[in-house]
Amino acid sequence: MIKGGKGGARTLTGLKFESRISLKERFNTLKGYSVKDGVLTFKGREVAQLYKKYELYSKLLDKQKIKWKEIIAKKLLPDDMALVFSNKTLYIIEMKFQAVGGSVDEKLQTCHFKLGQYKKLLSGTDLKVQYVYVLNDWFKKPEYKDVLNYIREVGCHYFFEELPLDFLGLPIPK
Repeated sequence: MIKGGKGGARTLTGLKFESRISLKERFNTLKGYSVKDGVLTFKGREVAQLYKKYELYSKLLDKQKIKWKEIIAKKLLPDDMALVFSNKTLYIIEMKFQAVGGSVDEKLQTCHFKLGQYKKLLSGTDLKVQYVYVLNDWFKKPEYKDVLNYIREVGCHYFFEELPLDFLGLPIPK
């Protein structure tokens, strides 16, 4: 059922999430990594820029001189983003942690639309976009089989309680 989904046993090769914690906080606990002013470094070398919600507009799009209101009608506010320098990819990272059923069920089905919106925003740049969910084990239930398959079918990604560094194209600490 969980084709392409990952478990949480690989903590040395990925960012482990047990709750909603920002990428910045998580990277600061990983050996060799540090974050200062949103710049992610590994062993002193800049490898990515991290953003949260409104920083997409105030830092990334403004810097690229992208007038978002001329491209999309409404702001999108992702949980976290990582612009990885080595592969020129902006990873939109949404964390969904559930303990009971609810509105998150339907939100998972919006990834294709949102991925398209982010691609439109960055179409005038040389940046690629990937949309990824970090889910808790709640979503391993059989009733999520169809939506998890759909996420993959439309070109989005998901992982369970971990975000693998190799998926992001980032160095893995030894």
